[in-house]
Amino acid sequence: MVDMQDKIAVVTGASSGLGAATARLLSDAGATVFGIARDTTRLAEVFSAVPQGAYTRADIGDPDACRAAIAEAIDTFGAIDALINVAGDHRMRRTESMTDQDWADDLSVNLNGPFFLARAALPHLLERGGSIVNVASIAGMEGQAYSAGYCAAKHGLIGLTRALAVEYTADRLRVNAVCPGGMTTPQVARFTAPDDANFELIMRSAAPRGLMDPLDVARLIVFLASDDAAAVHGAVYRVDNGKGAG
Repeated sequence: MVDMQDKIAVVTGASSGLGAATARLLSDAGATVFGIARDTTRLAEVFSAVPQGAYTRADIGDPDACRAAIAEAIDTFGAIDALINVAGDHRMRRTESMTDQDWADDLSVNLNGPFFLARAALPHLLERGGSIVNVASIAGMEGQAYSAGYCAAKHGLIGLTRALAVEYTADRLRVNAVCPGGMTTPQVARFTAPDDANFELIMRSAAPRGLMDPLDVARLIVFLASDDAAAVHGAVYRVDNGKGAG
């Protein structure tokens, strides 16, 4: 296991799934963890196993809420060494039926939130020589049926990652992205397809070896956030249980 002793990490989407697995693994590695999510009941459950941690409720699609969450993390722990943007939301819709609000919602959590949080955290991360890890998706590297807004947002998140990596190449900051495939998370469990969906198109997104355990993806995230990845900057890692191999 990597060493995150004396590191302070902010994790979004920390109330369940990959975010919760990442928060716990960071804690196991010695980090102090500040969790952000919308469900405080589930946050409390997760952080009952995080001895050095705190959390707050925030809608990361709101720039003011993101500024306030980062300020609370600083007030609580005094610094930030890593910002890990895990929170995401994927809802399948037929593109011709999408409303303006559907499109805005897809971008809000999946792209706007990571930008708002990075913008607020950058002064603190630069001061500490910190790290940003953005969790995109294989949908940020390929097209997926009934997922126009989600794919656009996750492609954008990879672009944001690379843009920040170039901009801060000469600074004490690393920025990387992880692109997971399907995992055994609550989000997958509640997937619903549009009416009269073509399931052959949907199954093209499936990995031949099946769904992954979130912990397997969290291990890579924690490595990228740690000093063990000191030479890794501007990288985009696909973690998809073999889907991209063919």
